[in-house]
Amino acid sequence: MIPRIDVRSALARKNYTGELEFTFEADADWLDIPYTEFSAPVSAKLYYEIRNEDKVLLEGTVTFALKGLCSRCLSEAERRISYETEGVFSAFPKDVEYGFQNGFVDLREFLRDSVMFALPQRLLCDACAEEE
Repeated sequence: MIPRIDVRSALARKNYTGELEFTFEADADWLDIPYTEFSAPVSAKLYYEIRNEDKVLLEGTVTFALKGLCSRCLSEAERRISYETEGVFSAFPKDVEYGFQNGFVDLREFLRDSVMFALPQRLLCDACAEEE
């Protein structure tokens, strides 16, 4: 399950920073590499900073593993990927990538984008990766 950040509650407690560490099952449609799937849940370790009641900064790492067939030779292939990510959320999302509503930051779109940016163009087995 992907948690949400409760901005209003954090501001009321004067807790302006925090850390989230969790795993979740990514949707198969997040992958665009043929014959490839996630071989384990996606792991996220994120740090957030609430700048004011309408802006939240987020940074951290998403880690996941892929398995499937090599895009070149069709042998079995596996790859573990770790990606540093960051984003800005705003209650008024005109100037930033992500918005939030009713005091809650929903991380799903941010995490989907982070995983998709981290994906390799193709999955290669060890032998084919060495040839490149």
